[in-house]
Amino acid sequence: MQPISIGTPLGPGRSTCGYCGPQGKRSPAETSVQRASLIASQLSCAVYQKMIDRGWRRSGSYCYAPDLRRSCCPQYPIKLDALAFKASRSQRKLVNRWNRFVRHGEGSDATPNQPTHKGSQATTFCLTSSIHNSERSSFPANDEPRHDFQVTLERSSYTDEKYNLYIAYQTQIHHDDDNTAHSFRKFLVQSPLIPEPIPYSSPPPQHLPTHYGSYHQMYRLDGELVAVGVLDILPGCVSSVYFMYDAKWQKHSLGKLSALREATLAREIHEAGLSSMDSLYMGFYIHSCCKMRYKGEYSPSFLADPEDFAWYPLKSCTEILDKYRYGVFSHPEHSLEGQDDPGEVVEDDDAVELASGARSIYSIQGNTVSLIPATMSQGWGINYSRQAIVNCIRALGAELSKEMIFRM
Repeated sequence: MQPISIGTPLGPGRSTCGYCGPQGKRSPAETSVQRASLIASQLSCAVYQKMIDRGWRRSGSYCYAPDLRRSCCPQYPIKLDALAFKASRSQRKLVNRWNRFVRHGEGSDATPNQPTHKGSQATTFCLTSSIHNSERSSFPANDEPRHDFQVTLERSSYTDEKYNLYIAYQTQIHHDDDNTAHSFRKFLVQSPLIPEPIPYSSPPPQHLPTHYGSYHQMYRLDGELVAVGVLDILPGCVSSVYFMYDAKWQKHSLGKLSALREATLAREIHEAGLSSMDSLYMGFYIHSCCKMRYKGEYSPSFLADPEDFAWYPLKSCTEILDKYRYGVFSHPEHSLEGQDDPGEVVEDDDAVELASGARSIYSIQGNTVSLIPATMSQGWGINYSRQAIVNCIRALGAELSKEMIFRM
């Protein structure tokens, strides 16, 4: 039986924009608007997969759906087809350069035609094998590389080592000094996703996850934690939540390497027998923010339409986004220019009818949860709570709302 998903609706919200202000500062004049939000007590991984396919994302247990029409920097879900992905020339060079560094140390770029330790020539490139070629486990016992590089996948958890890396990353890269252990746990450790066994067709290789859920991908160089990727492993994708690294390794472009490794992870899970796994979800693509356009360097990528939530090729989307602040790929005539707030969409649907299939918790006694229609809950009689439920149902869609139990 699929685990139940429980969320407390919070309604829409506003915050200062973190994308159009100067580096390390938020723009007080611009706003990021949320169409709906909720605190998830727990989510099945299948439900969360459907949520992100409709534009939702999570920050810890806080889940939100941006209002693209009213935000200064609209955020479009972006996914990479991990099965069709082929590394570009610059991406191949990046991987090979890191592999040479691990094997030979600094200055090894002077020998670009060095064969790999498995005997293949530098002119051939297989992303999966090349990604793993730098790992200590891929070297023969009698072959000692200059550096010991290891990447492991572990369940999301708190350690002082991770927190110290987070503090260094936020301070050195984002110039943000206001970070506590509590905020780190809340943002990058806590997760509402319920671990569920991955239905591989046969036992997978040891380095692949056995369960869906939230993970930390740990990058260690000579025993030192140099980077951590925060990932959700879902039925259809590897979802990249966050990536942090030690700034002293910035010249090696660990962020770009991590995207290649995460795409490879999705491909390997698929090849191990999970046919539904085919994508790397890279969070949000923000066309108006130059530093966020790097996600478009991985191809073929697709953006989710803000109205029908179908996926459209990135190239056709950027042609629209070059002209409009808010772009609708299914109906370009719905696109909007300028920064003026167009106001909320006036919904003419009946709230009671919209919420007819939604359920709410009536009581919890031991392991028994009693449910009632959301329209009969106490919260439905309170205007703010009723509006919060309605906003969540609209953002989730009628069918997905039936798979969510609302806590009022």
